[in-house]
Amino acid sequence: MSGADRDPLLVTGMPRTATGWVGRMLEASGRLVYVHQPLNPNHPPGRSPGVLRAEVRHAFQYISEEDERDWLPAFRDTVQLRYHPLAELRRNHAPDDLRRAAGQMAGFALGRLRGRQVVLGDPYAVFAAPWLHRRVGCQVVVTVRDPVATVSSWRRLGWRPTLGDLLAQPALVRERLAPFRGALLAAGADPADLVGQATLLWRVIYGTVLAFRKEIRGVVVVRAEDLSVDPAPTFAALYDRLGLPFGPAAERAIARTIHAGGRARQEGLRRQEAARVRALTADVAPAYGYVAEQLSR
Repeated sequence: MSGADRDPLLVTGMPRTATGWVGRMLEASGRLVYVHQPLNPNHPPGRSPGVLRAEVRHAFQYISEEDERDWLPAFRDTVQLRYHPLAELRRNHAPDDLRRAAGQMAGFALGRLRGRQVVLGDPYAVFAAPWLHRRVGCQVVVTVRDPVATVSSWRRLGWRPTLGDLLAQPALVRERLAPFRGALLAAGADPADLVGQATLLWRVIYGTVLAFRKEIRGVVVVRAEDLSVDPAPTFAALYDRLGLPFGPAAERAIARTIHAGGRARQEGLRRQEAARVRALTADVAPAYGYVAEQLSR
């Protein structure tokens, strides 16, 4: 199957669960062009109308048929590798932006010339995944990582979840996040609790993924630990599930980028904090194979 004959791919999950690495390793098949986080609310990499000609208003933007008027043509252009240079330059015109735009435009043009399809690597698209599957035709891959390791990574980087952006989207709360609304509201009372908020975001994302897996035909869920510990055969199996050729070029690309970040680690978390993460995710984590005994190793 050539790139042009296959569906676009979406690799999504929570930030720091290897979505970008997985997307780039799938690009190594030679059939895809990797597009990095078009729904990220920060520039760069997001808010680039050359790549996605629609206004991203929130972190973890929710999209459904109710509000697809602007989103649908924008994503169809993106997956057809139609770049919008004038729109990009009107918004982003610093020297670094110009270099970035030149690279994006060249990558889109070369991809179209070679008949390649798109792989979107975007954790910020996780709640839009069902819509992207239904309306844009995306085949969906969800990456997941041990919650203790994920929260530790957020803590190490000093990242703070913008949980308010979830509550600011009424349709998202009504249609997807109703079971978590109380917890999200309560989290706002202690904005300094980075560990608690990152843990809640993990639980909200992967609890929601469990609920919508039935809506997305052929969705593939991959654990970052499995890909990291034994990359070549695990990626070969993923390639096979996605109908991609796993050749020497892909194997070499994967060998060059052994990704230690996927392994279960809890540096930066005290024992009590790690135990708290386990307790707060106990209703979701076992569905992905993360149980307390494994997390404590």
